[in-house]
Amino acid sequence: MFKSGFIAIIGRPNVGKSTLLNALTGEKVAIVSNKPQTTREKILSILTDDESQMIFVDTPGVHRPRNRLGEYMNNVVTDAAQDVDAILFVTEAGRNLTDSEKEILTPLLARRIPVLLIINKSDALKNKEEMLAQIQDAASLGDFAAVIPVSALKKDGTKRILNEIKRLLPEGPMYYPADALTDKTEREMVSEIIREKMLRLLDQEVPHGAAVEIEAMKEESSITRINAVIYCEKSGHKGIIIGKNGETLKRIGSYARADIEKLLGKKVYLELWVKVKEDWRNSDYMLKELGYTQKD
Repeated sequence: MFKSGFIAIIGRPNVGKSTLLNALTGEKVAIVSNKPQTTREKILSILTDDESQMIFVDTPGVHRPRNRLGEYMNNVVTDAAQDVDAILFVTEAGRNLTDSEKEILTPLLARRIPVLLIINKSDALKNKEEMLAQIQDAASLGDFAAVIPVSALKKDGTKRILNEIKRLLPEGPMYYPADALTDKTEREMVSEIIREKMLRLLDQEVPHGAAVEIEAMKEESSITRINAVIYCEKSGHKGIIIGKNGETLKRIGSYARADIEKLLGKKVYLELWVKVKEDWRNSDYMLKELGYTQKD
């Protein structure tokens, strides 16, 4: 009997959802950083074996939105939880669930969809008593299909998550080809790779006010030529992104190019430009241009 289904990964910002996704599938599909709200869109990552196909739906961290982009991100989470076969709710080890997490979990547990509570960063705890107290606190909300302490970074506990999901999934078809890894296009993945390098190299405020658009991507026999524009909201941010004598932009491009070459399997020529679009995160036009729009 072949099993298949969709599994949403939900939680607050910066609890390690994207790191967990990459650990579960063994492929780097979602970008990661130590800054909150790294993920902006729904990302599908597909894991197929002889017995099942698991389609993981990574989502942005649930937060209080400050702009239209933030509202879009929260809507992505709500939509992702509607039509799935299981939910992985990710929280952090070492602290009880917050009020905002309980607000998210309560209606999820009231539905028939099984919810697995994933307590990430469990390796940071010094004793088992802390973990037991956290599990007992969470159990007061309702019945979880499973409660699994993990370290996504070290890939500890990921096999148990996969086994539990496989147990819960219904019999179903193979929705995607067996060799498919994600529903994202190469352009979308290239854009995200560039944004990931910005998140790692720049101060917290700057990359969250930036977006990347791939203007051109031309395949040649031995090289792929890519022109990309980085949009930021303030002229001061443009100077930070470029850096003295263009050094910061060169580093972003160099680090991004290395990952893009791994993705495409060939040499890449990457040209980056930086443009100012004030308050683009509140512009319906810019959000649509950059692909941050609800899809049917």
